[in-house]
Amino acid sequence: MQNLQLGDNKLIGEIPKEISNLVELEVLDLSGNSFSGSLDMEIFNISGLRVISISNNNLSGSLPPNMCSILPNIEKIYLNDLTNLVGTIPHSISNCSELTILELSNNQLTGLIPNSLGHLAHLQFLNLERNNLTSDSTLSFLISLTSCRNLTFLSVYLNPLNGMLPASTGNLSTSLRTFVADICRIKGRIPNEVGNLSSLLDLSLSGNNLVGSIPTSIGNLRDLQRFNLSSNKFTGFIGDHICKLQHLGDIYLDQNQLSGSLPNCLGNITSLREIHLGSNKLSSNIPPSLGNLQDLVVLDLSSNNMVGSLPPEIGNLTAATLIDLSMNQFSNGIPTEIGGLQNLVNLSLRHNKLQGAIPDSMSNMVGLEFLHLSHNNISGIIPKFLEKLQNLKYFNVSVNKLYGEIPYGGPFKNLSSQFFIHNEALCGSSRFRVPPCPTSSKNKSNREKLLVLFLLLAITVVFVTMAFVLLWIRYKEVKVRLNKLIHCLP
Repeated sequence: MQNLQLGDNKLIGEIPKEISNLVELEVLDLSGNSFSGSLDMEIFNISGLRVISISNNNLSGSLPPNMCSILPNIEKIYLNDLTNLVGTIPHSISNCSELTILELSNNQLTGLIPNSLGHLAHLQFLNLERNNLTSDSTLSFLISLTSCRNLTFLSVYLNPLNGMLPASTGNLSTSLRTFVADICRIKGRIPNEVGNLSSLLDLSLSGNNLVGSIPTSIGNLRDLQRFNLSSNKFTGFIGDHICKLQHLGDIYLDQNQLSGSLPNCLGNITSLREIHLGSNKLSSNIPPSLGNLQDLVVLDLSSNNMVGSLPPEIGNLTAATLIDLSMNQFSNGIPTEIGGLQNLVNLSLRHNKLQGAIPDSMSNMVGLEFLHLSHNNISGIIPKFLEKLQNLKYFNVSVNKLYGEIPYGGPFKNLSSQFFIHNEALCGSSRFRVPPCPTSSKNKSNREKLLVLFLLLAITVVFVTMAFVLLWIRYKEVKVRLNKLIHCLP
């Protein structure tokens, strides 16, 4: 037997030691089961084994120091998502000279990431994320990995590395497509040399302590599709160099300290699907060019200092499902063009300086589930057409200048009174904790007057009809008597 694949079943118990008798075995896949017990690599003492996958099991133990002596021809190791895989990555890992894939994510590994990984000349895929691995202050393991010229995937996500990105990060393989180091306690600046990684598709460094400005060399990553620097301490401008990334799909720069304007050229990156720029210090208006992004799904500019009117071009974002422009200084009215966003699920415009009425065009926003308009200067009535938005689950217009009756049908049946507080003169049902509408009493009084008038008219008609019938009968009787008198005359 050369190939044994038993992955994704419901096998239990310990892995049988007799597997080591399969001396011709090259591929062994026991992943996605419920095997338990201790991880005994001696079980797999088969010199010809090239692929071993025992991930997603209930195994515990550690990687033996002589692992590569046991498996001299191993090419792919999948040992991720084990219940209690502890210990360190042995320095002898470098003896697995044929290794192309090393998957050790989501375990409890500790200790330093060994620099000996750099001796794996054929290494293409290295995933160490979700462990407790560390490094020295210079992240020297990255320096060692520059010798792995075939490396295409590198993730150290959620490990407490506590170091600074070395300039030699830019010397990693020119084949590198994915570099993920989120939440790794990385500090300092991003070196300009990162711009040398010309094949990168995904660069993710969020949740660290990175400072300084976004290096202009990022513009050299012409194939980049996902760019995530959120939750750091970046300052300065976003810069037009970002617009050189013409294949960019997702950009995450939220929760930093970026300032200045939103680049006008951002609307030229028509491949964009998600823009996350919330919680910064941006102070420009929304460039109308953003209306070019007809495939944009998410636009988050919340918690900035942005000003001006909402451009009518916002109505061109027909694919959008979430638009969050809250906590800014936007003024003037909500553009009627916004009604064209029929796929929009979540719209938040709260805490701005918006004026005017809620546009009638919003009746077309049939996909809307969340609409937050609180803390503005919106006036007029709450349009009754909102009752037709059957998907609406959250609607908040508190702290505005609205008046008139609160609709009570459709989604308004389930809304809380707190969503309508602090307005000019709202009225309606008592469950909204507002006074009853005076117009309702007047209409009731008018209806009563009309009913009385109708009854009087009906009585009059009946009385006249009866009088006419009685007169007609009387007339007939008189006529009969006259005819009799005439016949009696000589």
